[in-house]
Amino acid sequence: MSILEAIILGIIQGLTEFLPVSSSGHLELGKVLLGIEAGENVTFTVVVHGATVLSTIVVFYSEILSLIKGAFQFRWNSSTDYIAKLIVSALPVVVVGLFFKEQVEGLFNSNVLLVGGMLLVTGTLLCFTYYSPKKGGDVTYGKAFLIGISQAVAVLPGISRSGATIATGLLAGVDKKNAARFSFLMVLIPIIGANAKDVLDGGMANSSVAALPLVIGFLAAFISGVLACKWMINIVVRGKLIYFAYYCFTVGIVAIVWKLVIY
Repeated sequence: MSILEAIILGIIQGLTEFLPVSSSGHLELGKVLLGIEAGENVTFTVVVHGATVLSTIVVFYSEILSLIKGAFQFRWNSSTDYIAKLIVSALPVVVVGLFFKEQVEGLFNSNVLLVGGMLLVTGTLLCFTYYSPKKGGDVTYGKAFLIGISQAVAVLPGISRSGATIATGLLAGVDKKNAARFSFLMVLIPIIGANAKDVLDGGMANSSVAALPLVIGFLAAFISGVLACKWMINIVVRGKLIYFAYYCFTVGIVAIVWKLVIY
């Protein structure tokens, strides 16, 4: 993997992790267009996902610090209640990761047709947010689990994690800012857990990617991730998700046509 390829894929990951257009789907499309080998992509994906986790921590530093302080009071309070909801939301994707990991990884094989179809699903889901309640409330445990199911479905390349979880929250009656905040914080548990497992299992030990492209890709994903995360919060609050639906429809149709007619 060259430095230029690392920069391009890092920016793609950083932007699309938070914008509702599917980071996994765009990484698959980028991998095909750039000719990146699957083995290289596994290592690189772990690194850039770690970068977007750091982006989330930076953007929500004060909220995360407040949750940690509340948790160390060792009593039930608003912080422990919110953390418990985040844990509940992580249960569906943990089940998928533990019992269906090989099946999911098998989908990341440069399947442009699958990515295109799932981008159309993402676009449709974003369109549904137009009908979400104008005034919303807080995240309940039931809604947290429902949003968690959306996150589990979003392991499919082309289904946007942020798009699916935010849209589900909005349709379930969660306030726009609360839905965005919960969506970005809930991803910390599964991504940190998955990355830690890959490192402990030695999944990165035989990486064919040089250190410099990994570092460059990490920095590109981190910087673009910080910008995209802040931007996305404003987009959700202003109710502008419909524009990303149009984008998903366009890219999805182009990918399908390219696969069936051209490629």
